[in-house]
Amino acid sequence: MAQTAPAKRLKMSKLEKRNTLVAYSFLAPNFIGFIVFTLIPVIFSVALSFLNWSGGSSITWAGLDNFAYIFKDFSFNKSNLGIALKNTVLYTLATVPLTIACSLGLALVLNKAVRGANFFRSVFFFPYVASLVAICVCWNFLLMKTGPINQILNFFGANMTKSWTSSRDLALWAIIIVSVWRNAGYYMVMYLAGLQGVPAELYEAATMDGANAWQKFRKITLPMLTPTTFFVSIMMVISCFKIYDVVAIMTQGGPGRSTKMLVTYIFELSFGGEGIATSAQYGIASAVSMVLLAIVLLVTFVQFRGEKKWVNYM
Repeated sequence: MAQTAPAKRLKMSKLEKRNTLVAYSFLAPNFIGFIVFTLIPVIFSVALSFLNWSGGSSITWAGLDNFAYIFKDFSFNKSNLGIALKNTVLYTLATVPLTIACSLGLALVLNKAVRGANFFRSVFFFPYVASLVAICVCWNFLLMKTGPINQILNFFGANMTKSWTSSRDLALWAIIIVSVWRNAGYYMVMYLAGLQGVPAELYEAATMDGANAWQKFRKITLPMLTPTTFFVSIMMVISCFKIYDVVAIMTQGGPGRSTKMLVTYIFELSFGGEGIATSAQYGIASAVSMVLLAIVLLVTFVQFRGEKKWVNYM
């Protein structure tokens, strides 16, 4: 006997519920991990920025005292927050355009059907997945006082008498060079994907109109890569403001405070590593974290607002 319509609907509803539960079971580990390891710590950090706590003592209300402390006598040349902010901004302003230029240049070269293109793509991408500790140790050797890079520069007339990581003037550039070298291959892959999505008919039409290689790049390639460049710039800015690992391995924020970054400052406050701190200051560290969060959100908002103008200009 054939099933009635209500019975069919009931059967389908049970099947839909089962499929929904299966889908949620696949999504649950990611959501649980996000809630436990990201959402809850962020909420706790926001609350902690208004509290005093050193880990072992009782938690007391601080109000805005933590923010007043980090902004007290604020100066880009003297205060810890000012120096860390200045170094982070300088690092970002240098690293982002250099990485975009290198990754785009590599993508343009390796997007062509040349012999060994796949091999070189793998070679340039490898630093991103290689051990960061090994990378930094190798670069420390290359940039030491008698290292290969200084020897090459001295051969061409430069007077390099110090290790890059022990020089106040060069330590930040050492961090920038390593970051660009490591990340260029990763963003090269993104640009390769963007280049392969550009219709060949556009270049053919431009050739028929007599456009040269630079005009094709300026009027076709760059505008078509605008979404990719926008995404890369957003990710790069966020990554640069969160820089910690390369600094911790290569310079530990030194010499002096020449490579102290915002995250480095947060770490020092949290674990008592700062020069003026002998114990953990989680409340003050959380206040600095909120400043970092506000800066990243502001920069991201400005980039999103400027995307349309950027597209229209291109």
